[in-house]
Amino acid sequence: MFESISQSSSIDQSTKSGAAQAKLNEDLNQFLNLLVTQLKNQDPLDPMDANEFTSQLVQFASVEQQIYQNSNLEKLLNVEQTSQIANMVDFIGHTIEATGSSFHLENDSAEFTYEFETKPNSATITIMNSSGLTVYSGDAVNETGKQYFKWDGKNQSGTQQPDGTYTAVVSGKDRDGNLMSVAQTVFGRVTGAGAEDGIVSLFMNDVKTSMDKILGTRETKSTPTP
Repeated sequence: MFESISQSSSIDQSTKSGAAQAKLNEDLNQFLNLLVTQLKNQDPLDPMDANEFTSQLVQFASVEQQIYQNSNLEKLLNVEQTSQIANMVDFIGHTIEATGSSFHLENDSAEFTYEFETKPNSATITIMNSSGLTVYSGDAVNETGKQYFKWDGKNQSGTQQPDGTYTAVVSGKDRDGNLMSVAQTVFGRVTGAGAEDGIVSLFMNDVKTSMDKILGTRETKSTPTP
């Protein structure tokens, strides 16, 4: 019990369990120092109740056991994440469809979809660059059903925009002028995979999407130009 007290320098405090273990070691050392001081200065005719500090030591042991279990769980989760990332290597180079509105313009081409639950009275598409500036605006199809939009990367003036991250905002209004809900998806070529805070994600260049947002995958039609 409490073997980790002498090994505090080897604790990885970047993990939650490591930080908890370091705090426990600090609290336990303070408790033991206080206990030793009290034992040295206790009245021999009225000694301290051993049951009290024994109970506190048992509580420390219980907490340490819980931290140990949490540490093992973190290790298992890390192994699982590593396994998932290894499995996602097969996605690299393929095109995926995922829920979201941010996409990567690559080789002057991008594709996304939108779908209204009911037919809108009017609908528009606005595309913004990574700085939030509008580079394209036009009418959307004011119908129900999944609609596909392919963008050639040109703005309203016909000027070609550079490859990079963009966001498509599709909005629709009913006859009363109220905004309507719309579902959007984006397509992109997978360039990498990773995990952060327990969430495993795929990367479409700078656009990151978690696995639970991926709807499908397909073979990339052509190899991007370097």
